[in-house]
Amino acid sequence: MREDFPMLKKDIIYFDNGATTLKPNILIDSLKDYYENYSANAHRGDYDISLKVDEMYENTRKIVKNFINAKKESEIIFTSGATDSLNKIIFGYFKNILKENDEILLTKAEHASNILPWFELKDELKLNINYIPLNEEYEVTLENIKKSITKNTKVISIAHVSNVVGDIRPIKEIIEYAHQNNILVIIDGAQSVPHIKVDVQDLDIDFLAFSAHKMCGPTGVGILYGKEELLNNIKPLIYGGGMNASFDYDGIRIYKELPYLLEAGTPNIADVIAFGKVVEYINNIGMENIEKKEQELKKYAIEKLEQNENLIIYNKNSKSGIITLNYKEVFAQDLAIYLNKYNICVRAGNHCAKILKDELKVKNTCRISLYFYNTKEEIDKLVNVLNNKNIKEEII
Repeated sequence: MREDFPMLKKDIIYFDNGATTLKPNILIDSLKDYYENYSANAHRGDYDISLKVDEMYENTRKIVKNFINAKKESEIIFTSGATDSLNKIIFGYFKNILKENDEILLTKAEHASNILPWFELKDELKLNINYIPLNEEYEVTLENIKKSITKNTKVISIAHVSNVVGDIRPIKEIIEYAHQNNILVIIDGAQSVPHIKVDVQDLDIDFLAFSAHKMCGPTGVGILYGKEELLNNIKPLIYGGGMNASFDYDGIRIYKELPYLLEAGTPNIADVIAFGKVVEYINNIGMENIEKKEQELKKYAIEKLEQNENLIIYNKNSKSGIITLNYKEVFAQDLAIYLNKYNICVRAGNHCAKILKDELKVKNTCRISLYFYNTKEEIDKLVNVLNNKNIKEEII
């Protein structure tokens, strides 16, 4: 599918798919079509092009609903990204049900978007936050979940796939055990939904957050999924046009039902419509094919990279397409800058998981994150560049 991505015509090797993915022509063409041919507002007009906007916008909701196998379209809320989704879940729902000394379980491998909101709510409501230990492979296990739960545990909030270590958590088993103990589970799906099949009914997910831009979609679009009975108890964080049925001077107001209750204001129309086209594109490729391709690439890359004795690989055995490594005696950012000289794009730093250093015993790493349009030939070039015996001299 490489011919579908204009960026791949440039002289780069893109291995930073965990941060954002490249964009296919179907996305670009859809945006151009909206702005050129039917650039009206959504849910506002009674004329043809506005009605077309409504149809296209709501069709994306249907496409996403089917993609993750939600029960109803009303369980799909459009947001600005996974961060926005998580904040709406945490402050719109859990702020209203948690009490002093209630406990939230996280891990030290979580992204800032799944930690900082909880820190804020902890201070406001005097909650307790504890961390599920990671095993020797830096993975979350059901056994450690069971050891961490206490009588005060009310929420487990974890990523399906870690954005640094790339471990795929046993979400189905975790949720089943949590529900047996009357614990709700929030899943950060930013690194899972683009790469593996996620069926919210099969997994029995309470809340799920993910972003469009990490799955070939546009920036500025995210999805908040929640079971209808939970979403009905979310208090909106934003009020305004689009989410109200009526209001009067005396303060009497009637708000709309889901999903519009949580989508106040003019939405990101063009990008939501384009995201629907992208999800259809991914469906045509097949999630099982995407997962298989990434696993093949990961296996191939690890076999090549571990032959270099100067490389420290932190997650050889994780199942996702994320490889986290360092070059001995070379600062992670310096290694990334060195690779950039050869037009190889990787991520360096703490990857927004700033307390994972407590587990890895290192603050910064280089992350290679793969997607279905990457190739073994690109991996070979990366390996050859890293095998350069003069790498330290070139960096200096």
